Amino acid sequence: MEPAPLASLQEEEGEPDESPSSAFSAAAVPPRPATHHLFNKYAPLDWSAYFDEERSVAVADTEDVFNVYTAGSEGPVVFCLHGGGYSGLSFALAASRIKEKALVVAMDLRGHGKSTTSDDSDLSIETLSNDVIAIVRTMYGDSPPAIILVGHSMGGSVAVHVAARKVIRNLHGLVVVDVVEGTAMASLVHMQKILAHRAQHFPSIEKAIEWSVKGGSLRNIESARVSIPSTLKYDESRKCYTYHTPLEETEKYWKGWYEGLSEKFLSCPVQKVLLLAGTDRLDRALTIGQMQGKFQMVVVRHTGHAIQEDVPEEFASHILNFISRNKIGPNGVEIPGLIKKWQH
Repeated sequence: MEPAPLASLQEEEGEPDESPSSAFSAAAVPPRPATHHLFNKYAPLDWSAYFDEERSVAVADTEDVFNVYTAGSEGPVVFCLHGGGYSGLSFALAASRIKEKALVVAMDLRGHGKSTTSDDSDLSIETLSNDVIAIVRTMYGDSPPAIILVGHSMGGSVAVHVAARKVIRNLHGLVVVDVVEGTAMASLVHMQKILAHRAQHFPSIEKAIEWSVKGGSLRNIESARVSIPSTLKYDESRKCYTYHTPLEETEKYWKGWYEGLSEKFLSCPVQKVLLLAGTDRLDRALTIGQMQGKFQMVVVRHTGHAIQEDVPEEFASHILNFISRNKIGPNGVEIPGLIKKWQH
């Protein structure tokens, strides 16, 4: 699909009616509010309806300041990492449901959303992983609450690398959302073409939101209204909106995101679940690991790549079920009958 030209994304204008005057002529019929309806349907929604707080977290001895959204007041921490080109608001709708039983933290990764760093273009897996570890330590010090890492797409790779390094204390779970090494590596040769065929420029934020659900990767209008604005920036030279994160310029990092991911995922010493939008995405290593019971696999039907955005209720349910099934409380695994014994 060729990217839609800027002109094709302009708001619709009503055509003048030159027919003879009648009860149905332009003079007699009120003008249809097509543009107003469009802007209402695709108008941006504020993060505050879903998260409780937005924080700027500065990393000591660096110029890096990360934007972090939080929700909830008790329970273990569900620490969410978005995919390439998305933002922390990708988890907004799901967070509004998860926060009833857990704390939710969703950060804007380097080069995304409102986060600012000394080098926003460095999206190497090492740097992204270091950023996450630094934010966890900055927010919680040496005694963090129980943490479940949740990562979508590129963020799933970051979550796996962070978990595999075994440096986050009290890490009790890993949830990887729709990313598998085999499929990801095979698709890299087509990625530049896929990126080039996206609509590149938008006359308004509303038009970008509309395109994201009509021709882009999202299927949930409400989620798009929350998340898409944070993925855009205004181009003064073109007088239009374009993408905040130039993914086409990050190609040198793509292989590092996914190479060896399956074995690293299987080696992580925590409870694991893989949420997929289709069963055809399992590679050989994961197929064997799944048969050996090394992780749980859940196939989510009727959704696109961004599971957490397309079906946020179901996504939240899977996260909460994972926490409940593994008995993960605010401070770690809670085993009835042993808690009091440990406290003596």
